[in-house]
Amino acid sequence: MRRPPGNGEAASEGPGGWGLWGVQESRRLCCAGHDRCEQALLQIGINMMALPGGRHLDSVTLPGQRLHLMQVDSVQRWMEDLKLMTECECMCVLQAKPISLEEDAQGDLILAGGPGPGDPLQLLLKRSWVISTELRRIGQKLAQDRWARVHSMSVRLTCHARSMVSEYSAVSRNSSKEMGQIEKLLMEKCSELSAVTERCLQVENEHVLKSMKACVSETLTTLGQHFGQLLELALTREVQALVRKIDASDNIYTTESTTGNLFSLTQEGAPLCRIIAKEGGVVALFKVCRQDSFRCLYPQALRTLASICCVEEGVHQLEKVDGVLCLADILTDDSHSEATRAEAAAVVAQVTSPHLPVTQHLSSFLESMEEIVTALVKLCQEASSGEVFLLASAALANITFFDTMACEMLLQLNAIRVLLEACSDKQRVDTPYTRDQIVTILANMSVLEQCASDIIQENGVQLIMGMLSEKPRSGTPAEVAACERVQQKAAVTLARLSRDPDVAREAVRLSCMSRLIELCRSPSERNSSDAVLVACLAALRRLAGVCPEGLQDSDFQQLVQPRLVDSFLLCSNMEESFV
Repeated sequence: MRRPPGNGEAASEGPGGWGLWGVQESRRLCCAGHDRCEQALLQIGINMMALPGGRHLDSVTLPGQRLHLMQVDSVQRWMEDLKLMTECECMCVLQAKPISLEEDAQGDLILAGGPGPGDPLQLLLKRSWVISTELRRIGQKLAQDRWARVHSMSVRLTCHARSMVSEYSAVSRNSSKEMGQIEKLLMEKCSELSAVTERCLQVENEHVLKSMKACVSETLTTLGQHFGQLLELALTREVQALVRKIDASDNIYTTESTTGNLFSLTQEGAPLCRIIAKEGGVVALFKVCRQDSFRCLYPQALRTLASICCVEEGVHQLEKVDGVLCLADILTDDSHSEATRAEAAAVVAQVTSPHLPVTQHLSSFLESMEEIVTALVKLCQEASSGEVFLLASAALANITFFDTMACEMLLQLNAIRVLLEACSDKQRVDTPYTRDQIVTILANMSVLEQCASDIIQENGVQLIMGMLSEKPRSGTPAEVAACERVQQKAAVTLARLSRDPDVAREAVRLSCMSRLIELCRSPSERNSSDAVLVACLAALRRLAGVCPEGLQDSDFQQLVQPRLVDSFLLCSNMEESFV
């Protein structure tokens, strides 16, 4: 099951990480750490790496099927490296490998096998991952003053860098003059790093070592900058080749293969999505989506577009080529397959994501919003699977944030009935991620006064009551977080709807107050979530204002009568009783 677009998470390497890619969005950006060494961030539109102890950026790890990590002894590591290095490089590696294993040497990462012949993209991605990992580890060992490890890893880094340069030059077309210059600077800095770390091995004076450590840090920073510049130039060049191929091709098989390669690149993280958007990837993919001869490729092209539009540059390019109008045409055309319309809904969900501030300026979307909302409600109603319903409902949920008129449109289209009926269909609504989208729509629609009568008519209060008891099945962090959002938004919806006395009385009849009290008093019921606690306290107070007789004196005195902040502090510090 796919997650709703626009809610991606990035993994973090931890303090002092030398990530390959840095993610710009505030929701993915880690905070700054202690300034133990001179900060030097490479800004290439991609934040490539940061010095240990300095500013830390999220990193995106390459897919596991492409890289195999091995824990082997020194000789076996050398045997594996032989597959990728020239004879002179093998000599360097052999001299740098320790005969006895240090306590952390078994954790060294190597590539299992080399990249396929004639595959420059895979070569770049594999080698860049290894090099960035070595840079991060060198920084860690440098912070610990482990000079023997710093030197041996510096030699190995030089080998990997030389291999990347030579292998890419062998499989790629004529390199540009700029790339040649940066390659030269990179190798010079690698040699300088190896030489200076070797000298540090023979220095015993701590004061001298401290000054040399600053020199090593500066060299390492400059090396990282050259590596980042070279990698960006090489990846940009490969992306340009893919985009040109899509743009010029009239062969369905060639276009399918190239679009698949482009989609694979989007999965490597936001920085590559920015490069693809900048080099015309969005334009080329919408060209595919406007040709009837490529109809069978629409789902693949739209899925790639949804991935690219996770960054602002992608959304800007989409608006420039009237992408919203193209999406509206696909969604409203019943001759398209359900899969095609579902992928179009995914793009709509992505470009209307509240996490992207640029979406608030999509003027072209307002012109087609009524057509899109109508088509999405129909897609929810006719969805044959949970994934299709998830994508369509996620798009509707984001649109309700995008513009308030959308809620009025949904009310006129009887969307409440469609959504509540779907909740009883396990084929369409079977995960907390999907229920998260439904309750988001209900929460945003509940600000309309006329929404209350529709909720009561469709037994919506009982459904909301059930959402207050949402529990994760797998226990994964993502699913637990989704369940917390469902509980929080259900409480918010209940609080808003309880302005209507009929809704409040129905909620009391269904024992909603008892469940809200349980969520407030029992941290485990809400997974110790403060957001859920605040929403439940607000809903409980709203219901108590209409039906105070439903509360015991102790609940009223602790949860309703005090200031909200006092009740919050009381419940957030409350320990469960196991008596």
